[in-house]
Amino acid sequence: MGHGHHHHHHDHDHSPEEDQAPARDLSIPDGDLSPGELSRRRMFRRAGLLGAGLTAAGVLGAPGAAAATGLDRGGREPRGGYLWLAGDHHIHTQYSSDAVYRVIDQVRHGNAYGLGWMVITDHGGATHAKIGVDKVNPDIVAARDAVKDTLVFQGLEWNIPAAEHGTVFVAPGANEVATLKEFENSFDGSVKGASSNTPQNEALAIAGLNFLAEAVRRRRVPDALFLANHPSRKGLDSPHEIRGWRDAQPSIAVGMEGAPGHQAAGIAKPNGPGGGRGFYDSTPGADSFAGYPAESYKTFGGFDWMTSTVGGLWDSLLAEGKPWWITANSDAHWVHGDTSDRGPGGDFNANGRYEDPVYKGVTNLGSGDFWPGYYSKTHVGAEDFSYRAVMDGLRAGRVWVDHGGLIGELVVRARTAGAGQSGVTLGGTLLVRRGAQVELAIEITLAGRPNWAQFVPKLARVDVIQGDVTGAAADKDVFSTPNTKVVQSYEVNKDRGTVTFTYRLGAVDRPVYVRLRGTDGRRSAVGLMGAAVDPHGPQIDVYGDADPWNDLWFYSNPIWVLPRR
Repeated sequence: MGHGHHHHHHDHDHSPEEDQAPARDLSIPDGDLSPGELSRRRMFRRAGLLGAGLTAAGVLGAPGAAAATGLDRGGREPRGGYLWLAGDHHIHTQYSSDAVYRVIDQVRHGNAYGLGWMVITDHGGATHAKIGVDKVNPDIVAARDAVKDTLVFQGLEWNIPAAEHGTVFVAPGANEVATLKEFENSFDGSVKGASSNTPQNEALAIAGLNFLAEAVRRRRVPDALFLANHPSRKGLDSPHEIRGWRDAQPSIAVGMEGAPGHQAAGIAKPNGPGGGRGFYDSTPGADSFAGYPAESYKTFGGFDWMTSTVGGLWDSLLAEGKPWWITANSDAHWVHGDTSDRGPGGDFNANGRYEDPVYKGVTNLGSGDFWPGYYSKTHVGAEDFSYRAVMDGLRAGRVWVDHGGLIGELVVRARTAGAGQSGVTLGGTLLVRRGAQVELAIEITLAGRPNWAQFVPKLARVDVIQGDVTGAAADKDVFSTPNTKVVQSYEVNKDRGTVTFTYRLGAVDRPVYVRLRGTDGRRSAVGLMGAAVDPHGPQIDVYGDADPWNDLWFYSNPIWVLPRR
């Protein structure tokens, strides 16, 4: 991927005339739109792009199956293709009670490690809600000015009422601080004492998402997104809560971490913390979902159980035909092998931050984090180099993730075979004649250069995973789906350049989705649903001895294929 984003220095913010959110928002009547917005809405209607995809009904709920989850506000792929920007939406600073670095420290490192966008997500809580959310903003604004070729969002790590943590962030604007501050004071589980898994607290989480949607609708902020972080770590995010967030505000609640941060936490002592990757060290507690099995509290090849299990929870969400995307982030608090420490003195509760870090001269091998971009990357297909384009790309699911620089680039297209079409890419929906021959074209640029651990990763295998779209789940707490499995595996016998594969879905007579997974092949095991579903999936990580560099994977988000009714 390199630093292709360095060449895009145009203005990051769209003017109100370019803002197409109101035109897409069907809760705003035609009469309330400006002439330009009304013209845009009519264009969307003609193209069949309204009411499709980002609704609670999902891809199956669009009138006439005119599904368009892969078409964002612009509605068309740029002529030169998407600008794929690597990023990280889960990063802490000295404004978190358990972290250390300045905003500019995280941003400079992320930029150096190839990130085009980052979200600063200090922990929600009483001190942050009172003063931290205000005081971090000038540091973020200064970082935006100092590092022009990395977009820096302000967000926070929400203590989701009745559940785990999540990233909430907004597009930059005059009201970014005021909106986040009101959100945190009104809906943070820690601030409100609403962490237990009661129906009232679950409702408060939905109310928080509704608040964000209303802030966008009223144009208080240009855009807002929510993604669930480390969802299986403590078993707190029940299946019905995840479905509830998604269905309440599908344009705000768009996904979850497929892989948690803290990936260095599994490095064995004395060279590392000797814990679980992602600090997935927990056992069920009073507020955990009782139905989750013991293995759900562990990672598999560094990925969360919800994502790594073929036919598991993530697939059960996709089988409903509803967008729910995965990401991979650093969750950087304290970096493994760093030699700094918190500055002396200071009072976090009084000041909302720690003093600037200082040189300690002692290597910190007990920390479990990597710098943003050093190991985990979330690659987003953006229309251009702008805040809105990154958020649109995330919302549209034009996203793939990797660890350790396993691959350089990934281009995936679903298309009607032999029709000369370019087809649709990740997050999109291909609409076809019933019985049409469909193919999945895959092009992967191999790593070709050393990663930050100083070796060139080698991709060994690529798996195509396919599932039937069966509609909304009757049981909101289901976390499996019976008709998803690995349908094809490709061995990679090259070390450099590109590899291409074409998977033929055959005659498509029912709604399906396809997604990709790839591995360096160093560790694998039969998947949790059995060999017929996943013959060689990621292996459960060994607690206390899981070197993240020796077990690398990439995952893509899905593409739907929908035969016309």
